[in-house]
Amino acid sequence: MKYAVKVDCVTKYFNVYYDKANTLKERILFFNRNRSDKKHVLNDVSFNIKKGETVALIGVNGSGKSTLLKLISRIIYPNGGSISVDGKVTSLIELGAGFHPDFSGRENIYFNASIFGLNRKEIDKRIDSIIEFSELGDAIDTPIRTYSSGMYMRLAFSVAINVDADVLLIDEILAVGDQRFQEKCMNKMLELKAEGKTMIFVSHSEDAVKFLCDRAIWLSNGKIKMDDKTTKVLKEYSKECGV
Repeated sequence: MKYAVKVDCVTKYFNVYYDKANTLKERILFFNRNRSDKKHVLNDVSFNIKKGETVALIGVNGSGKSTLLKLISRIIYPNGGSISVDGKVTSLIELGAGFHPDFSGRENIYFNASIFGLNRKEIDKRIDSIIEFSELGDAIDTPIRTYSSGMYMRLAFSVAINVDADVLLIDEILAVGDQRFQEKCMNKMLELKAEGKTMIFVSHSEDAVKFLCDRAIWLSNGKIKMDDKTTKVLKEYSKECGV
């Protein structure tokens, strides 16, 4: 299979309820309260990503970018269409997802890496590299509820890049943290790109998208508006959005 990710006619909607009855009594007395609408987030979206490709998803807030990443990572599932992924997936979608606030950073490395499919021995081999990249120092042995958002990001990113995944899904998480560490992360992603990893990158940073991605997919109102080389897509996106 030459494609790492195949998205075929994918549709996703959520039910939005108005005046929802919460108790049995309310359901009986106010049986007509459960009025709901379907909010379509993605409408008939299709694209393929080749192995080793680095693709940006761009678009204004609410265009469906993060929902699409969650569908690819199987956090949620589509209402229509299909998604297939060839290879092991790791995702950085929600900051600190999978972390337990009362455990230390070191302990959470084991929790989080096991979610990505590593066993104890494999984590033992990688833990020094994970801690070194995170630059957390002595804080690695303190509860992560004491961490700043930047420290969360450092730990989450360090784990994600050390699980030997074939496909990396990265949301706006890299906007968190200091400039120097962001640059370190971007350089590491370039290394992974050179190694042939497949990456899907969501960002509002035009510079980051240009730096990392050769191709961009522009989502607008849940549909693909443009799918082409990064420079071409960003040029049209900037015209319409006044970026």
